Amino acid sequence: MAKKWGQRVRNWMAEKMDLPQDVMMDLPRITMIGQIHIYIENHRGLLGFTDQEVRLLLKQGQLLIKGKSLVIKTILPEEILLEGKIDQVIYLNDVGGEK
Repeated sequence: MAKKWGQRVRNWMAEKMDLPQDVMMDLPRITMIGQIHIYIENHRGLLGFTDQEVRLLLKQGQLLIKGKSLVIKTILPEEILLEGKIDQVIYLNDVGGEK
């Protein structure tokens, strides 16, 4: 109950103060340029990486990026820049399965 109330307060503050929701609600900000470049801000860490798949931890769930010839160009504590051929960007809501 307290979590829902806190989220409502953050939503209200973001709306009334004209603040970006990604900042107030701790959401990832994803910027893509076509299928060749993806920049993700506000993630919680790199869980796995191959040239075909990148898995990032989010505040709620995980983010899975699938593609070919994926390369990490830049990685910082809360930001990552990937290049390659991006085929899919999938949110995983629970650790046990994809949704």
